Amino acid sequence: MNRQADTLPAPGNTLQAEKASFLKQPKAVWATALAAVFAFMGIGLVDPILPAIATNLDASPSEVSLLFTSYFLVTALAMLITGFVSSRIGGKKTLLIGLAIIVVFSSLSGLSGSVDELVGFRAGWGLGNALFVATALAVIVGVASGGAGIAIILYEAALGLGISLGPLLGALLGGWQWRAPFFGTAVLMAAAFIALLALLPKTPLPERKVRLRDPLLALGHKGLRTTAASGLFYNYGFFTILAFTPFILGMDAYGIGAVFFGWGVAVAVFSVFVAPVLQRRFGAVKVLTGTLFVLLLDLAGLGLAAGHSVPAVVVLVIVAGALLGINNTVYTELAMGVSDSPRPVASSGYNFVRWMGGALAPFLAAQLGEHFGPQVPFYAGAVAMGIAILVAFSGRKYLTAHEPHLV
Repeated sequence: MNRQADTLPAPGNTLQAEKASFLKQPKAVWATALAAVFAFMGIGLVDPILPAIATNLDASPSEVSLLFTSYFLVTALAMLITGFVSSRIGGKKTLLIGLAIIVVFSSLSGLSGSVDELVGFRAGWGLGNALFVATALAVIVGVASGGAGIAIILYEAALGLGISLGPLLGALLGGWQWRAPFFGTAVLMAAAFIALLALLPKTPLPERKVRLRDPLLALGHKGLRTTAASGLFYNYGFFTILAFTPFILGMDAYGIGAVFFGWGVAVAVFSVFVAPVLQRRFGAVKVLTGTLFVLLLDLAGLGLAAGHSVPAVVVLVIVAGALLGINNTVYTELAMGVSDSPRPVASSGYNFVRWMGGALAPFLAAQLGEHFGPQVPFYAGAVAMGIAILVAFSGRKYLTAHEPHLV
């Protein structure tokens, strides 16, 4: 009898073990993941109330789109300092400072008297978001049981859940009063602050402090640079859908919230349950380029449907959520494992580049829509997907070389 064969786990047992390790996590992991859900809710929170903000503050769609641009621009720039800060004061303190900043600026956003004030307060919110989001991923990876792959799926689950619940909260509160979602977010982030303060143990400082230039130096690695550059154009398409679609749906806050709740649920389900299966079967690079191509077609379809068929737009937005969910997981795993840099440093460099796409898309999409019609922003997003595919394909040898560690 082959004793070695007897000791090897059956495929079914391996799958059961993975599921068990996914669910059996320390309280600190669940507390951090829950706080991450609340943080990511801030991304889609304003979606259902964009038309209401434009009406109440007498602003154009492009002016209102600056709520996203200021938020993501500061988030991107602040990614360069998150590792520097957390490596000196520790992950827990960095998370708590980020949450506190979000509480302050989300409250101030609710008190805004003009769109300029609101844009400025959203920029401050972006600083807190950067400190929290970048550090949360590193903390979850460090504290979770079951390895980095399970930790990343947990993080992406929190992202997907937050993105889906953000529009729902924004609709429920925004249908009553457009300022209410901002105050609701402040309350949730304050609760997350208390939960982390109580449940997250003090995180040890790394042996080596991160320098301010380290995230930029990390981008010197061709694999990480390829991932980040492709992610920039991917995020352009992502946030074209998120930020511009509310203006063409012709719905109230509840209707917009329902559409993007469905979109967010698709993001969450496909990032957690479908992306890992596809990666194991086909490999990260094939999954990435394939879903980017389908997303290109989806954006082109949105361009054709914009201004003609609201039901078609709704269906295509939800389908896009499924594709975005798969890509979110693949991009994150590539960024965290494709280079030799420490994960927090690689994450900071990657997020600095990719969030620039989130900063550019809302404003440019609104400008294109105002000047050339509602179809053009989606066609531009489709072009961005094409560039993302070309970048990933041209650098595929740097990505596939590391696939055994990623899937």
